[in-house]
Amino acid sequence: MQVNKKNLSDTKVQLTVVADATILKAAKKAALEHLAHDAKMPGFRPGKAPLSMIEKSVDQPTLQTEFLDRAMNAAYVAALDDQKLRPVAQPKVEVKKFVPFDTLELEFEVEVVGDVTLPDYTKIKKTKEAVKVEAKDVDEVLNQLKKREAGKQDVDRAVKNGDEATIDFKGVDTKTKEVIKGADGKNHPLGIGSKTFIPGFEEEIVGMKKGEEKTFTITFPADYGVPSLQKCKVDFTVTVTNVQEVVEPKMDDTFAAKVGPFKTVKELKDDITKQLNAEKQQQADRAFTDDLLIDITKKSKVTIPDSLIDEQVDRLVDEQKRNLMYSGQTWEEFLEAQDLTEEAYRVKQRDDAELRVKAGLVLGEIADREKIEVTPEELEIRMQLLKGQYPDEQMRAELEKPEARRDIASRLVSDKTIDKLVKYATAK
Repeated sequence: MQVNKKNLSDTKVQLTVVADATILKAAKKAALEHLAHDAKMPGFRPGKAPLSMIEKSVDQPTLQTEFLDRAMNAAYVAALDDQKLRPVAQPKVEVKKFVPFDTLELEFEVEVVGDVTLPDYTKIKKTKEAVKVEAKDVDEVLNQLKKREAGKQDVDRAVKNGDEATIDFKGVDTKTKEVIKGADGKNHPLGIGSKTFIPGFEEEIVGMKKGEEKTFTITFPADYGVPSLQKCKVDFTVTVTNVQEVVEPKMDDTFAAKVGPFKTVKELKDDITKQLNAEKQQQADRAFTDDLLIDITKKSKVTIPDSLIDEQVDRLVDEQKRNLMYSGQTWEEFLEAQDLTEEAYRVKQRDDAELRVKAGLVLGEIADREKIEVTPEELEIRMQLLKGQYPDEQMRAELEKPEARRDIASRLVSDKTIDKLVKYATAK
């Protein structure tokens, strides 16, 4: 097969392809076999007549159309493989010359990923951060366990730190006096001193008694999770409906046996230390690999088509919209709070989107160079592990779809490639 490539830009090429006899013969055979399924030939069951008879009996324009579809697809795939190109969209195709079943010359115009130039990633060295569990980390978990097992008793006195106050509350904008959506509640239990509410709120409850009402103003932090409330001044009216004293259990062997399969407090502390160490190690490993991949990516060169970056921006925007939906905020409210138009927000995401796309391309190029593959056995093991996480039969069926298996196989290749990079980076 003859293939000539012409670069129209850094990310667009024109391929002139003359299909060879092997492609033409296979395309004709496949077209005839497809048409044979519906062809009715005297003396033959459907699909069993000789192809030479099928060719004489079928509508010739239909046969040529079927042939062209198959020949063009085969020629295109072969041309991409010949030129080592990675397309990012469907090509524009023009038939330059066609003699039925004998000669086919095509011209493809396609957007592709540019060449990937990698640094010597085998020489990039990094040191993994050592993890350490401090005594205060263990104490924090123990305190959480004590709070979880704590008893509560009603008291007839003013609220103090450590108590649990049950409150009714409502918040209105200080300026507009409009009710703030989500800033109200009935019979809400609030641990005083837990720092789980808006900064400054719990302190206002200290000293209040059951049945007492109080109005005070709180300014939401600049980094508050709901952008529309950031730096917003809100007048809260709060009524304390009950006060309970929290009685925490004594930290002894009896407590250890109550919260888990432990005979002593030491066993409990050792287990907490082990779990915290594993969590910190996972976080450190994730931070290490992220830093390593970003470093290699930034030292690499690749020309990325705008369409790929646009698609990634779309994904980032969709992800943000889903997060907002879970938090009860609309996309419009979010943009208004950020003082951005949708287009301006998309522009802000572009650098991150480009880095993500580039990282994926770089990782794929390294996988090719290292000849990293996933065996059928490795894929099957991962599939069984994933199925074990989903008791729902419908979810298991989704995992068996070809596209799902391809995605999982791709992730396995990425994981193995990252493992290889980590070995290079940490080798002495």
